[in-house]
Formats: sequence, C-alpha cells, structure tokens
Amino acid sequence: KFVCTFCSVEFKAVVSTQSTGHVERADNNCIYVNKITHEIDELQNIVGDVITDPTLPRTQDHPCPRCSQCLAVFFQAQSSVADQGMRLYYVCCNQQCNHKWTE
Repeated sequence: KFVCTFCSVEFKAVVSTQSTGHVERADNNCIYVNKITHEIDELQNIVGDVITDPTLPRTQDHPCPRCSQCLAVFFQAQSSVADQGMRLYYVCCNQQCNHKWTE
C-alpha cells in the first residue's frame, strides 16, 4: 500500500510504502490527472412535454425548421458550452413533430 504526503519544507510530493517504509520524493507534484470531457447534446435533454406547460411563452415568429408549424414554446437557459452563455431554446407545438432547436 502506498501513502502520498506533501513535504512542506521542499514543496514536493513524497510517496512511501507502509510495508517496507521506503520513501521516495516525486519529481512532479502532479500525482494523477484525469481530464474528462463529456459533451452532451443539450437538445436531447429537453423534455417534449414542455409544450403543455402553460407558464412558458409561445411564439409564432420562429417556425419549426422540420414541419413549418408556426407555434413554438421557447425558453432561455444556460448553455453547457462555457463561452456561449444564455441561449434560447424552441420546441415545436405540433405533437407529431415535437422538434427542438436553438437559434
């Protein structure tokens, strides 16, 4: 079993084994880095039932790109992409279509 500590005098990571007592100073303070990038399709996370929510605004100014229905529900939400900020999301009110898009 390995134990990792931090030497406050040398500002280095120190790795030792409990069974033998062997101590070794690490060359790099970074013990382990696991960068996970996970991109999700934001539109897949929108529930189609939002078209029945009476509190959400509706618009006829943004027709559905799939079926050309004029009525759509829209809402604003934070984009998962950090540099894009807030975005408008639209959901077609045609129950057979229920297409989701953003502009």
